[in-house]
Parts: sequence; C-alpha cells; structure tokens
Amino acid sequence: MLVPALIAIHVVAIVVWIGGVVFVTTVVFPVIMTMEDSMEKVIFFQGTERRFANIAKGSVVVAGVTGVTLLQLEHRWSVLFSWAGIGPTAMLIVWTMFVFLLLFESAIFKILFGGSAQHDSKAIFRKLSAAHWVVMLISLMVIALGVYTNHIWLTK
Repeated sequence: MLVPALIAIHVVAIVVWIGGVVFVTTVVFPVIMTMEDSMEKVIFFQGTERRFANIAKGSVVVAGVTGVTLLQLEHRWSVLFSWAGIGPTAMLIVWTMFVFLLLFESAIFKILFGGSAQHDSKAIFRKLSAAHWVVMLISLMVIALGVYTNHIWLTK
C-alpha cells in the first residue's frame, strides 16, 4: 500500500516539475522573445521564474525523497549505475542536475552572463531559451526511459 502511494506522489511531483519546465520553455520564452522592451522582458521573466522556481524546488524535493524511499523499500539500490538500472540512474542524474541548477541558479547566471545581461537582453533570452530546450528534451527522454525500463522491470 505504501509503495503505490509513493509512486503516485513521485509521478505527480515529476509531472509538476517537468510540466513547468515544458511550460516555461514552450510558452514563456516564446512570449518573452516577442517583447520589444528589454526591461519588460526582464520583469516578466523574473516574475514568472520566481514563482516557478519555488514550485520546482518543492517538486524536486518531493521527487527526490520519494525516489530514494522507493529505491530503499524496493531494494533497488544495487541496480543504480548498471544496465538493468539505466532508468533510475538517468533519473538520478537529471534530478541531481536540477538540484544543482535550482540551488545555484543566480551564481550560474552571473558566471555565464556577467554584466552582459544588462546590455543585450535579446541574446541572453535566446541563450536561456536554447538551454531550456536542451534541459526539457533531456528530461522528457529520461522520463520516457524511466517509464519504459520500469515497465519492463515490473513485468518480469
């Protein structure tokens, strides 16, 4: 009874988290790219990003806690970093990448863009949009891989 409940919570957390990434990538960035005023772009992005960052952080924590708990309850730690555990391993790598990005987003932004963000917002948002597309596509591929490999594991 506990494992199915944890799986449901885990999946909902990931849907909220990666669904938000898809929304920001496919809706928010295209809207920003149509804006002419640099200040308007920055204000819109900061407002949206601030709200989403809090939701994403909460979802990432829930996904991490439930994922670790599921690995423990199902005695699946040994499959990590093996061919049989490619799904959970990929999920762990993506989760770790997001934790790093969410915890250090301000520092990463300063390192990547320095003071140029104040000078060429169009170029900055183009780069951010491209990075979001990469992260989104990797995340969606890992979700597909995780579902596929977990289904194979469950049917054995």
